[in-house]
Amino acid sequence: MSYCRQEGKDKIIFVTKEDHETPSSAELVADDPNDPYEDQGLILPNGDINWNCPCLGGMASGPCGEQFKSAFSCFHYSKEDIKGSDCVDQFRAMQECMQKYPDLYPQEEDDDDDEKEKQNKDLETTPSVAKVEEGSS
Repeated sequence: MSYCRQEGKDKIIFVTKEDHETPSSAELVADDPNDPYEDQGLILPNGDINWNCPCLGGMASGPCGEQFKSAFSCFHYSKEDIKGSDCVDQFRAMQECMQKYPDLYPQEEDDDDDEKEKQNKDLETTPSVAKVEEGSS
């Protein structure tokens, strides 16, 4: 006996062996490419930015959402030879906003800088190499 039950957000379907032996009668419905609420990825078919795309990780909302949207839109629609070179002010405003909220927008530290700093500390604490005796050849 086949049956279905809901557990939270999940739908669990139990089927019999006989159910699996018969061909499926399910019909796939084509997605509407102009539906802005469908998961279309970052760029919608009409070329607009999908601000609801999970790939943005929530950057379009929050205290710096407007600055992010401004900078990202500028870059996306930029016609400059070096794409986005006309968006420096928008990206600067976004960065300044993000620096006001370090808990929400943590700064990534450059691994190369961390490694160089560690090497410099190691050099400061490493004993000097023994001097070569004068006169020995």
